Amino acid sequence: MPIEKVGVAGCGLMGSGIAQVCAQAGCRVVVREVSADLVDKGLKSIEKNLQRLVDKGTISDSIRDQIRARLRGTTDINDFRDADLVVEAIIEQVPAKREFFAALDKICPPKTIFASNTSSICITEIATATKRPGRFVGMHFFNPVPVMKLVEVIRTIATDPAVFEEMVAFGTRLGKVPVRTTDRTGFIVNRLLVPYLLDAIRVLEDGTASIEDIDNSMKLGCGYPMGPLTLLDFVGLDTTYYIANVMFDEFKEKRFAPPALLKRMVLAGWNGRKAGRGFYDYADPQKPRPMQLT
Repeated sequence: MPIEKVGVAGCGLMGSGIAQVCAQAGCRVVVREVSADLVDKGLKSIEKNLQRLVDKGTISDSIRDQIRARLRGTTDINDFRDADLVVEAIIEQVPAKREFFAALDKICPPKTIFASNTSSICITEIATATKRPGRFVGMHFFNPVPVMKLVEVIRTIATDPAVFEEMVAFGTRLGKVPVRTTDRTGFIVNRLLVPYLLDAIRVLEDGTASIEDIDNSMKLGCGYPMGPLTLLDFVGLDTTYYIANVMFDEFKEKRFAPPALLKRMVLAGWNGRKAGRGFYDYADPQKPRPMQLT
């Protein structure tokens, strides 16, 4: 059966983006949050994104209205009961994800496919909270979801091959480039990216170079769109710290171990752009200034 109705759990930065691209692809979408205020906030974010597309001439007013009409917000998990696919984009904690999917498993019919947008947690560990491990995959989108073209589609040892290929095809339907990967922590992108980001912190920490020189070296020397320390601030230092710890726990390799400086910055609440300071001070967001950290 084609995927026509999609449930999205979480209407934050990632969840709202996933809901938007699913609606743009022609699906009826129900997006759930834990409070009406969070639902409204997420839907308003989607409306702003759609209006930007209208302003750019990418879509017409009528297409915007059609996309918006396919979106509905809710606080009731029971509104997922007739979904063909449910994508989870809630807090990045195993107990919360397992609790959510265990409850969802009792509501949805056996045909419903479950997918987690986790960037680091073991998909198998989440899937075992349900009675449908064969219809469970990872579907890791990238921020901002409406713009970034990549989606990692993750199969576990228990995922039905036909379900896996169906989700790869669905990624293409969303206008993404799906890449296939297996259920190893970090998948493809974070497996390669996280050690690079952590090494950039170590280069700063040991006094090899300044924040600006590290970022400029990778931008101008390697052609990266932003330097690693700027990227860390964008992603969130707390998010990176959590992912690094999960990966170190799995692989027990030094390259995944969070540097001491990262730990202390997270403890201090200096989590990057969203907190107003990280490796840069964002008092003036248009002109971030490097922090004095070493």
